[in-house]
Amino acid sequence: MENRRFVKRPPRKEEPDNMIFGTRAVIETIKSGKTIERIFLQKDLKNDLTKELVELLRGSMVTVSKVPVEKLNRLTRKNHQGVVAFVSPIDFVTLHNIVANSYENGLAPLVLILDRVTDVRNFGAICRSAECAGVNGVIIPTKGGAMINSDAVKTSAGALSYLPICKEDSLTHSIKYLKDSGFQIVACTEKTEKKVFDADLSIPTAIIMGSEEDGISEELLNAADEKLMIPIVGQIDSLNVSVAAGVILFESMRQRS
Repeated sequence: MENRRFVKRPPRKEEPDNMIFGTRAVIETIKSGKTIERIFLQKDLKNDLTKELVELLRGSMVTVSKVPVEKLNRLTRKNHQGVVAFVSPIDFVTLHNIVANSYENGLAPLVLILDRVTDVRNFGAICRSAECAGVNGVIIPTKGGAMINSDAVKTSAGALSYLPICKEDSLTHSIKYLKDSGFQIVACTEKTEKKVFDADLSIPTAIIMGSEEDGISEELLNAADEKLMIPIVGQIDSLNVSVAAGVILFESMRQRS
């Protein structure tokens, strides 16, 4: 009898519960009022349904990435028709509402700006600390930030259900709006000698935290009113961004209380 070798196939990767695909399905999901976190659209895809989808997204806060078909095929093996989307587990708010609601409640607002923080678990942990520290809202870029999915919600320990999240096309424009609204802009960075404990964080403040790889972009650093560092006495010269965010947020809470 012929010997046969049986090769065990790796388990098929399950598609996330919040994934939808197919142009019409994505269009109807948007029309139903559900919040879309991100859409992957096949490059050079041109048909009437695609035009309808693009028009529907015009002026929205949805992140749209134009990608080769191979990227979509890695996301799902099913007939995606060149469109894959992820439904957000949260609803986004406008920056204007965050600022207005904070001042209307008689608070000295505290806002967090995340510049290209891409790790989902870091993002969730930061939001957990932010909610506990009384942050009024978190601002993230439309492109270049972590995807807000079930992992982010889980890591935040549910904080994302309470914490207002705002998506902005330009963090530079957001900073200008915050300055015009009476905020001081603080950059948490090692590129300074001034410690977080030596600054006044009790007034309306927006704190910028930078990416895991290269920190805060030069453009945002230059836009900051204050650059503050967290002193470190050990051999390792940096903190994880979620830990650093917790340190400066709770220093702000200490001053405010």
